[in-house]
Amino acid sequence: MNVLITPVSVADVDSLVALARQVWQRTYPGIISQEQIDYMLAQRYGRDRLLAELEDPGIWWDKATVDGCLAAFSSCIAVAGGSEMKLDKLYVDPLRQHGGIGGRLIEEVERHARAADCRTLILAVNKRNEPAIAAYRRYGFVVRDSVCVDIGHGFVMDDFIMSKSLPPAAASL
Repeated sequence: MNVLITPVSVADVDSLVALARQVWQRTYPGIISQEQIDYMLAQRYGRDRLLAELEDPGIWWDKATVDGCLAAFSSCIAVAGGSEMKLDKLYVDPLRQHGGIGGRLIEEVERHARAADCRTLILAVNKRNEPAIAAYRRYGFVVRDSVCVDIGHGFVMDDFIMSKSLPPAAASL
C-alpha cells in the first residue's frame, strides 16, 4: 500500500466533509445521539469553517491518500501558549482503518509539533470511543484528564484528554 501524506488544499474540502460524515456515522451512533452528531458535524465540518481553517497559518491540515484516493486526514494546532500541539482531528476511512494510516498522520503531527517547539501532543477523545482510545494508547498517548464541555444546544463533549510527551527534535533523529 502506497500512502502519501500531503497538505490539504482547498480542492480537498468537499472530500474531507464527506469523509468526516462517513466516519462519524459509523463511529458515534450509540455513543452520542444522531442530533448531536448532526450538530457537531455542522459546527466543525461546514465547508466555510474548513476553508477558513485552511487559511489560518496556525492550523496544519494533512491528508493521506492511497492510490490517489483520500484515505484519512488530520488537523492540529498549537495551544497552551505554544508549548503543546493539539491533534484536533484524525479521521481514517472505515475501510482503511487498522492499516497504519492513522499512525502515519500522527507522525506528521509530531513533526509539526517539533517544528513549532511543542513538547507535548494532546488530543480529546470521547470517553466511550474505546477503539480510538486503544489506538491512541498504542501510539504512546496516556489519559491526562477527564472533561465534560458544554458545546451548546444541550450537548456536551464527555472526553478524555490524552497526551504524549515528545522528545526534542535532535533526540528524534
